[in-house]
Amino acid sequence: MQRFVYSLFLLTLFLVTGIATVAVAQEGGALASLSVGSSADYYHNLMAVITGNWQEYGQMFTFLQSEWFWKVFLVIITVVPAVFFVHYMIIGAKHFDHDGPQIYFFSLFARIVHFIAAISFSLLVITGLLVIFGSFFGGGTFIRLARYTHLVSAIVFVLPCVLMFFMWLREMLPQLHDISWMFIVGGYLSKKKTPVPAAKFNAGQKMYFWFAIFGGGVMAFTGYVIWGMGADIETVRLFAIIHNVLGMGIVAFYLTHVYMSVFAIAGSLESMRTGYKPKEEVDILHSLYKYEL
Repeated sequence: MQRFVYSLFLLTLFLVTGIATVAVAQEGGALASLSVGSSADYYHNLMAVITGNWQEYGQMFTFLQSEWFWKVFLVIITVVPAVFFVHYMIIGAKHFDHDGPQIYFFSLFARIVHFIAAISFSLLVITGLLVIFGSFFGGGTFIRLARYTHLVSAIVFVLPCVLMFFMWLREMLPQLHDISWMFIVGGYLSKKKTPVPAAKFNAGQKMYFWFAIFGGGVMAFTGYVIWGMGADIETVRLFAIIHNVLGMGIVAFYLTHVYMSVFAIAGSLESMRTGYKPKEEVDILHSLYKYEL
């Protein structure tokens, strides 16, 4: 099963790489002239390119940007936390014995990589939302700074993203027990401490990992093209739409990850500071994980 999944993954990776290569090869120089002048001038001209021509993807983007994107993002950042608030009030956090035996779960290298990824990814989400709701904040210097921070954070995120991919690739591959985990939602809908089928990473973490890797990769590519890698006008318009739609999923997954890390499991963040998890927590939430005391 593992070999099949791994082969399928490699095939998908090759296909994605091939498609991206073809897309790059077909890009024209229609936006080359936009790179002349300051960054502010470039961005102003770029927005004019995206919204100024009501043809093809330009009309679609203008409609989505003005009528739907901000509404969907607003629903996500209100409904998702509201659902988790209800969960916290009814089910509550899971508590484990942090004074008992501890299991070394994350190496120092893994914690450093995760820390850089967490900071850069959080900035990406926050600044991305600021850009989406820029008009509500009055635009200006504040939103322009958010845009630049968004770009820098995207560049920084690439390195830990690549490192995490190779560091956790094997442990993030889907397993049959992940299906069982999804059927019981990892035991998070119950107050009981019953062992759930998960190894080092559960099905939820795996889904977030793959969405962040592939979704983040596509968002990075589309974002860099939008910012000036050079592409024809229709490509920029289409990529702007893809960037926003993927952003919706990433924001939803991000909020879920934050809730699970900070609230759903009491003291969970300590494992990313010290590298250790309580043995009780590992035995319950990672019952299939093999460890040594």
